[in-house]
Amino acid sequence: MARFLFLLILALLPLRALAVESAPVTSPRATATLLADRAAIAPGEEFRLMLFLRLAPGWHSYWSNPGDAGAPPEVALRLPEGWSAGDLQFPAPERIPFGPLMNFGYKGEVGFPLPVTAPATLRPGETVAIEAEATWLACADVCIPEEGRFTLSLPVEAAASPANLPRFMAAEAAMPRPSPFAARLSPEGVLTVEGEAITPGAVRNATFFPFEQARFLNPPPQRLALREGGLTLALSSAPGAEPSAAEGVLVLTDAGGQRASFTLRAEPGPTIPAGATGLWQALALALLGGLILNLMPCVFPVLAMKAMALARLGGAEAKAVRGDALGYVLGVLAGFTALGAALLALRAGGAAAGWGFQFTHPAFVAAMAWVMLLVGLNLSGVFAIRGPALGGARGAFGTGLLAVVVATPCTAPFMATAIGAALLLPGWGALLVFAAMGLGLALPYGALAAFPALARLFPRPGPWMERLRQVLAFPMYGAAAWLVWVLAQQAGPDGVLVALSGGVLVALAAWAFGTGARPGRLLGVAAAALAIALLPGLEGSPAAAPRPALSGEAWSPDRLAALRAEGRPVFVNLTAAWCITCKVNERIALDTEATRAALVARNVAVLVGDWTRGDPAITALLRAHGRDGVPLYLLYPAAGGAPTILPQLLTEGTMLEALSALRS
Repeated sequence: MARFLFLLILALLPLRALAVESAPVTSPRATATLLADRAAIAPGEEFRLMLFLRLAPGWHSYWSNPGDAGAPPEVALRLPEGWSAGDLQFPAPERIPFGPLMNFGYKGEVGFPLPVTAPATLRPGETVAIEAEATWLACADVCIPEEGRFTLSLPVEAAASPANLPRFMAAEAAMPRPSPFAARLSPEGVLTVEGEAITPGAVRNATFFPFEQARFLNPPPQRLALREGGLTLALSSAPGAEPSAAEGVLVLTDAGGQRASFTLRAEPGPTIPAGATGLWQALALALLGGLILNLMPCVFPVLAMKAMALARLGGAEAKAVRGDALGYVLGVLAGFTALGAALLALRAGGAAAGWGFQFTHPAFVAAMAWVMLLVGLNLSGVFAIRGPALGGARGAFGTGLLAVVVATPCTAPFMATAIGAALLLPGWGALLVFAAMGLGLALPYGALAAFPALARLFPRPGPWMERLRQVLAFPMYGAAAWLVWVLAQQAGPDGVLVALSGGVLVALAAWAFGTGARPGRLLGVAAAALAIALLPGLEGSPAAAPRPALSGEAWSPDRLAALRAEGRPVFVNLTAAWCITCKVNERIALDTEATRAALVARNVAVLVGDWTRGDPAITALLRAHGRDGVPLYLLYPAAGGAPTILPQLLTEGTMLEALSALRS
């Protein structure tokens, strides 16, 4: 990102950079021109020409190794006597599938530079004509060979002047750089790359493009496994390929979608299994994070429901106790596994989904508010049907599912690292991590399955249970009220109106079903259907204006870069209205008199990223730091460098200590 900003700033500088470009050669498939990076050349100077292709949508051209089909562009120069030219240079490509084949090439705009050296015998005042012939393939459903002849006339001056700076700088940024990594290739075709910059939080994807055309099978996916300080890519060696060194381009994509490419030479050697240690670490962190999640405020409404169920278990037989506990554990495991599968599917489809992604949708928030209202009405005795609040194995299973859904606005310690690692593992490994998280959440109540005799410690059922049942309805009403407040942050007053109107309809449906009569059930179905019909309109409602804490500005990459360029320290608070952990941190640690005074004293700028309705840029920032949900707190020092990541559970003391440690 820093390199990109540097190039952008250079491109905007008011240089005397004329456009030196040949007449274009055009077709319905592509437009080609020849560019020079000098408006005038100096005797004995090396400068660059570039074949620049602008491909029509749906068409592509090829890299130096085109893959399973195709041919790379070629440029032949006609230079005056005494001139010399280097080889055509190719930027890092992308994989382009076509049926059963896999090609390596480019879409959109691409430039192919080549260096040219003028003789020292040139005299200022002369004009030099450079002629070039180029050929390239433009391919979609069919491949069309294309060619062009280009002419450039360049004056000779004592001092050269630049031209076409933005295009040449963009081409330079896309060129592979020498690799700082150690690499080796096993006889089985597993590429191992080692380097301190390679971490699960920094790298999201990796692809290897070999220079040698027949060395590997191109169509199979390159399975990636990451660990701290290294990665492995499972390549598919071609039949009969000798176990020798392999050279090519390694393209690493970070969590924000930025690509960095490196020319790589992998020596023959054994494989270091990457990912095995990371998987066990992720499972342990997920189990611990899920266990701590029981203490998060998100789960309190469900704990109220379980308190009612525990009251019913007092004096129950071991079989009933074990069945209730196992039902809850299975419900939590099923919920976490389904949530993990949905998250993986959305991300595979290109969606910027993270932990708690469902709460970024106003329709889901409204529906959850109504569910909490229904559970509260059930506990208050407005209607009585078998469900999660009534205990039993089926009810316990439903409670487990509900616990998973309402727990996602909170992120417990250790969970962020576990989720970040899970989303970089193969699908089966990721689902195991989510299941481990669910096991941690279910563990306290699940202990009854192993030790049903613990239920004897609970009070025996009696008339007091009815009063407890009614009291426990109020946490559910409180949860419903909180969700309506979240909806107000997402969809404004109109969203609140929909939520309250739907709540009335849901209450009417519950009461109608509670009558037990057939007309009442019909009325209940009609009221419930009308409430559900209100939900789609919430997704298209305009977002409410964010209300950041600490009177901070809205976060954006440009604003962060500007503040850092000024030399100011910056505190970034990534939060969401539905994130209870975020709100607790703001109340006890961020929005306090001592913290505000410390921020002012050290001239710390505050930027707030609001993820209430999701935001691809904030999602990218979260993933860049190994997180997949809020909160995330970043403290950037004034002197530059990487930010300090503060704990997810903040205290005022932690915040003040971090601020006092800032380098001036």
